Amino acid sequence: MAMTASSGLAQGAGDVASAGQAERSPFLRTTELLAPYQPAKPLITLSLGEPQHPVPDFVGPVLAKHTADFGRYPIAKGIEPFRRAVATWLGSRFQLPRPVDPESEVMVLNGSREGLFFAAISASRYVAPRKGRPAILMPNPFYPAYGAGARAAGCEQIYLPTTLANGFLPDLDSIDEATLARTVAFFIASPANPQGSVASRAYFTRLKELADRYGFIILSDECYSEIYTREAPGSILECAGPDFSNVVAFQSLSKRSNLPGMRVGFAAGDRKFLAAFHELRNVAAPQVPVPLQHVAVAAYSDEAHVEENRRLYRIKFDFADQILGNRYGYKRPAGGFCVWLDVSERGGDEAAAVRLYRDAGVRVIPGSYLARQQNDGSNPGAGYIRLALVSDSESTAEAMHRLVETLG
Repeated sequence: MAMTASSGLAQGAGDVASAGQAERSPFLRTTELLAPYQPAKPLITLSLGEPQHPVPDFVGPVLAKHTADFGRYPIAKGIEPFRRAVATWLGSRFQLPRPVDPESEVMVLNGSREGLFFAAISASRYVAPRKGRPAILMPNPFYPAYGAGARAAGCEQIYLPTTLANGFLPDLDSIDEATLARTVAFFIASPANPQGSVASRAYFTRLKELADRYGFIILSDECYSEIYTREAPGSILECAGPDFSNVVAFQSLSKRSNLPGMRVGFAAGDRKFLAAFHELRNVAAPQVPVPLQHVAVAAYSDEAHVEENRRLYRIKFDFADQILGNRYGYKRPAGGFCVWLDVSERGGDEAAAVRLYRDAGVRVIPGSYLARQQNDGSNPGAGYIRLALVSDSESTAEAMHRLVETLG
């Protein structure tokens, strides 16, 4: 069955009333949900996906060496050593059709979040006129920056449900031609947040075919690509053709290098789009301090700390395999550091989140808060909870033991 527009949001003066809770931060909503309760045990927080592993040793010395550069305004596209380091890393990490040009096909970002947000606005201005109201497509559940960017761009937000039935990735063949004809951008996340699903090469190739046919931009969020316990996820850039047309990949050091507070990432791909993207960011977006870009150069030149990072996550997923077993539909995710658990038979996601916080001292996030309601009234995140395995291994194991004891 073809999928049609599913924004679930009215326009104009009715926006706030119709969007309701769905437009608010899922973390704020969780805080409000749990506010009436006090945890019965010492709190373990698994709700926020903020990496807690040690900051790499090289960060301090590099910052000290380049402290004087805090006295310079950064250029929007990024310093040349940063862009060169990114291009080199991409070439060594992925099987690209050709080397990325650091001069025209890489741009620094103040973390991937602002890049994803501003890219939606740029896409709405960059693509050719659409047949009907411009739309931006995104998986559902999704990272809130996608929806915020689409809304700021004045585009309809179209939610593509990602469920167990479709492997937790949007079903590309279910999208009708009328919707594709008015699409200006398509957000895809691989590994996906929250389910950890990874797009195959065939999937990326099919998405690229649609982008070329209908003239929209693929905004590929790959910030979890370096967090995996078995096979390394691929990149949309591997399937983008020799000119990377209609494709932009987004990366961040937050997850890869345990540097969420540094706010450094990059966009790479279609040089024509990046030129237009640069024009907007050059006047509107936060820039990246030069010393932080030098830290990023060191980070993208070192894989030892990344492998150690993966080792620590591997230990925690081994615990998850042992403690959770086959409960709650658990399966070890292909990528990322989140666990997506089906608690629909334990009272639903909000009730389970309250019980875990109140009775077990474990803070998780209800899956429905990470998703939006479809036109048929369903919410693909309803009945699930998300656990971010970012704490130390002992705390993580303790939290999962408490979860099993509490939810049964």
